[in-house]
Amino acid sequence: MYNHTVARLTYRALLGRRRALILCALPVLLVVIAAAIRAMTGADDQTAADVLGGFALATMVPLIGVIAGTGAIGPEIDDGSVVYLLAKPVKRPTIIFTKLLVAVGVSVVFSAVPTLIAGFLLNGNSQQIAVAYAVAAAVASVAYSAIFLLLGTVTRHAVVVGLVYALVWEALFGSVVEGARTLSVQQWALALAQKIGADGAITSAVGLPLALILLIGVTVVATWYAGQKLRSLTVAGDD
Repeated sequence: MYNHTVARLTYRALLGRRRALILCALPVLLVVIAAAIRAMTGADDQTAADVLGGFALATMVPLIGVIAGTGAIGPEIDDGSVVYLLAKPVKRPTIIFTKLLVAVGVSVVFSAVPTLIAGFLLNGNSQQIAVAYAVAAAVASVAYSAIFLLLGTVTRHAVVVGLVYALVWEALFGSVVEGARTLSVQQWALALAQKIGADGAITSAVGLPLALILLIGVTVVATWYAGQKLRSLTVAGDD
C-alpha cells in the first residue's frame, strides 16, 4: 500500500520552494503571535486556549490541510503528468494511500508541531492545553488531508473549494453556528482535546465517541472514493 517512488515525487511537489514558503508562513505567524502575547501579558490558560483554538485549530490547520491535500495530486492532474504515473505498474489505491501518508506527514509537521510550540510559549502546557491542541491538530490533519486529497481528484478547482471550506465552514460556521458544529472536523478534533486537557479547559460540541467515528469514517470514505476516482481517470485516459 506504500510506494517509495510515488512518495518521493509527492514530497518533492509539496516541498518545492514556493509551496514550502506558504506552508511555513502560518506556523511562523502562530509562534510569533504566541511569543508576543506571552511577552506582553504573561502566561494565561484562557488566552492560550483562545489562540490555539481560534487561530491554530480553526484556521491554520485546515489551510495547511488544503495546501498539502490538494497539492499531493491536484497539480499532477492539472498539468496532465498524472498520466505518466498511472502508466506505471502501481495499483491506484496504493498511489492514493501513499499520497495521503505524505500529505498527512507534511500537515502534521507544519500544524501539530507549531501548535505544540505555541502552546508551551503561551502557558507552559498548563492544564495540558498545549498537548491537547497539538494532538487535536494532528488528528484533524489526517481527516483534512483525506478530504482535500479527494477534492484534488474530483475537481480542478480543489484549492478554491478547499479554501471556501476551510475559511467559511470550519473557521466561521464550524465555530459559531450551533447546528454546523456536528459536521465540523474542528469540533471532532476538539472532542479529543477536551479529553486530554484538564476539566473545563477545552470544550467541544461533539461527544468523543461520535467524534472518533466521524473522524475515522470520513478519512476512510474519502480515501476510498479518491481511489475510485483515480480508477475512472485511468479509464478515461485510456479511452
